[in-house]
Amino acid sequence: MPNITIIGGGLAGCEAAYQLASRGIKVKLYEMKPLRRSPAHNTDLLAELVCSNSLRSDRLQNAVGLLKEELRRLGSFVMGIADETRVPAGGALAVDREGFSRRITEEINTHPHIEVIHEEVENIPQGNVIIATGPLTDGKLMDEINDLTGGSLHFYDAAAPIVTFESIDMDKAFFASRYDRGNDYLNCAMDREQYFAFVHELISAQTAPLHSFETPRVFEGCMPVEVMAKRGEMTLAFGPLKPVGIDDPHSDKKPFAIVQLRRDDTEGRLYNIVGFQTNLKFSEQKRVFSMIPGLENACFVRYGVMHRNSFINSPGLLDIGYRLKSKPEIHFAGQLTGVEGYVESVASGYTAAISAYAAINGKTMIDFTKKTAIGALSHYVSEYAGSDFQPMNVTFGIMDPFDERIRKKQERYTAISKRSLDILGDIISKIDSFSEKNSHSEAY
Repeated sequence: MPNITIIGGGLAGCEAAYQLASRGIKVKLYEMKPLRRSPAHNTDLLAELVCSNSLRSDRLQNAVGLLKEELRRLGSFVMGIADETRVPAGGALAVDREGFSRRITEEINTHPHIEVIHEEVENIPQGNVIIATGPLTDGKLMDEINDLTGGSLHFYDAAAPIVTFESIDMDKAFFASRYDRGNDYLNCAMDREQYFAFVHELISAQTAPLHSFETPRVFEGCMPVEVMAKRGEMTLAFGPLKPVGIDDPHSDKKPFAIVQLRRDDTEGRLYNIVGFQTNLKFSEQKRVFSMIPGLENACFVRYGVMHRNSFINSPGLLDIGYRLKSKPEIHFAGQLTGVEGYVESVASGYTAAISAYAAINGKTMIDFTKKTAIGALSHYVSEYAGSDFQPMNVTFGIMDPFDERIRKKQERYTAISKRSLDILGDIISKIDSFSEKNSHSEAY
């Protein structure tokens, strides 16, 4: 039986492992937990969700919604578990954080073709390898990756705090989603005076030291809330605290700002403060965030943290299958490649697995093309032509434009999504022609 080594048990590594194992490839999956955890991890489970439990929009008029639907149709293992463990989140796909990781861990550990080895890898092994060690890769392995790729780049990422539901004052907070799309979010309304008092304390609060890291470049999609606030006193009111589409049932006045919280588990005991990634000291988080109406006595089960994310300079190094051009037996996957986001990491893991399978079996690599979201992401990572390569969420902007001019944005995005899913049918047929899955994978 052909075999492959996968380093890293995150979302990308687990997706790649399952896709290969279900196609008859023997997988050795290395995961350093529980022997060692990164600064961002809190459990010993595989595929741990760190900064959020949300996999973002589930609508086809949004590029990440399209990417999720593509992955579902491709038979993504991780997306199958995500749908199984989802929790209400309006038009988004959010999951029970621990339940999601636990289910993935169970499936990976019991797959007959996957051997999970809890050991920290310091050197890239010989043979077929997928490196999916994530953005916090460090130590001797990172040194070896640096030597292999000519050096890595890095930026900073941040996570938001989580509070218990029972500690939220429901005489002030209320359930609602924007524009009457359900009641999946908890909302804390602020009037003008409360908002400006909060912003004043936020921008003057003490931040945690970044230790020996270089001057940070922060990814826009995970910008710390205090950094956003310093850009202007109304930045938050037009950003994560925008009050549009929601009425406060406790008041006949329109809210000046709205803080939203999203369910973090199936039972609804934990809530994540949406958009509140932060690098404030823990004591300052408690002090400042308790100024939010309804959170005065909030119990924080996890404070926000900030950490360094590393990625390689993928354009020119990798091909569209995430394969290292200089050493084709090595593939990369996950955020280390410069994809940003959970769903994008899953997509890279799937693509790397299909690419590796093709290479092992002497088949032609599958090009998903820039007319699909999954293909556009791999083309961006491998072919970006600028001098300032940065991590990227999937967007319609990196996909091939629609042939006909459609003025209305939502209609244009709908047409692009339909085209993508039509094309995907032919691509799935090509994949199926050389990679018959065994019965163990039929559930997903």
